[in-house]
Amino acid sequence: MKEKVVLAYSGGLDTTAIIPWLKENYDYDVICVCVNVGQEEELDNLEERALASGASKLYIENVVDEFCDDYIVPCVQANAIYEDKYLLGTSMARPLIAKCLVKIARKENAVAICHGATGKGNDQVRFELGIKALAPDLKVIAPWRCNDTWKMDSREDEIEYCRQHGINLPFSADSSYSRDRNLWHISHEGLELEDPACEPNYDHLLVLSVSPEKAPDEGEYVTLTFEKGIPTSINGTKKKVSEIITDLNKLGGKHGIGIIDIVENRVVGMKSRGVYETPGGTILMEAHQQLEELILDRATYTVKKEMANKFADVVYEGKWFTPLREAIQAFIESTQQYVTGEVKFKLYKGNIIKAGTTSPYSLYSESLASFTTGELYDHHDAEGFINLFGLSLKVRAMKLAEAEKQDK
Repeated sequence: MKEKVVLAYSGGLDTTAIIPWLKENYDYDVICVCVNVGQEEELDNLEERALASGASKLYIENVVDEFCDDYIVPCVQANAIYEDKYLLGTSMARPLIAKCLVKIARKENAVAICHGATGKGNDQVRFELGIKALAPDLKVIAPWRCNDTWKMDSREDEIEYCRQHGINLPFSADSSYSRDRNLWHISHEGLELEDPACEPNYDHLLVLSVSPEKAPDEGEYVTLTFEKGIPTSINGTKKKVSEIITDLNKLGGKHGIGIIDIVENRVVGMKSRGVYETPGGTILMEAHQQLEELILDRATYTVKKEMANKFADVVYEGKWFTPLREAIQAFIESTQQYVTGEVKFKLYKGNIIKAGTTSPYSLYSESLASFTTGELYDHHDAEGFINLFGLSLKVRAMKLAEAEKQDK
């Protein structure tokens, strides 16, 4: 029997061309694995395409709920945003995909795992760190780094390669955006986006959303409830996290929410420019942050923001299966014990506008925050506090003044 390789298969031209390439260069039995993290129509006709391209089998692993509950929710609870803009849509999904690839590799007794990530991107790092952490004995094959055997540099080359191997598939050689989609977002790279001086062609580019200019002229109210930092209902109806994100994607897309244009710093050292659509995720993140404003004390909130940035870096760099990620997540989860309540907001032309937040654990006290003097706060107490709080500044100024006199 031939040795087996598990191929991370999307059904696109790259991974379709990899199937005959693997058979030709390694003589492997190719087992395709597509991990469903919510990419929708991209899953159509996959088995027919994989088998027609020479694969012996295709697994489609539906892990949408696991993706939401075990990967998205921790990032929402952390408020993890890479470089202040990117909501980690692709980054969160890659470790779960790696986990599924390893699971099927073990089931099929495969000797290797192959992925179609390029040698310039982040995904090669994320896939391979996940595989190393979960199955260090498995060989990893990255065709785009195999300069001696992978000779294809364009879509035309890949289409011709498939044709030469008796594979005629409905792929166009026309240039298009490079996209990655899951339930949380869709990313766009390529074409005019490769030049930061060019404005994105949103009419051609957007998939999940409309631009704010084309959003309805009437705003729409939405209410979300959270329990311990986890979303539990939308507009009064209890739903799974995956269902809430699906609903929010429709609402956010309708109102032009969550479209960002970013030049980010990749793990491999270069800058890249992309446009991300994250309509539901942007709303969910903002709602969670609004609730935390009421509930977390100042010291905890300050440290949590630092941990959010570190957590975002860890996820972006593909270090999900590490003690560091586990430790940061444990801290984050401890802060979520009382993050329970309701958040109401209005969606309007790309904006999420606050419309009221309530929580049984709110630290906001109207009597304290008002300008009236109450039992808990006497305005005169502030004088002593300021004297002590500013004591070091006052002493320093006095010492500098004394030194200045002596110099004269």
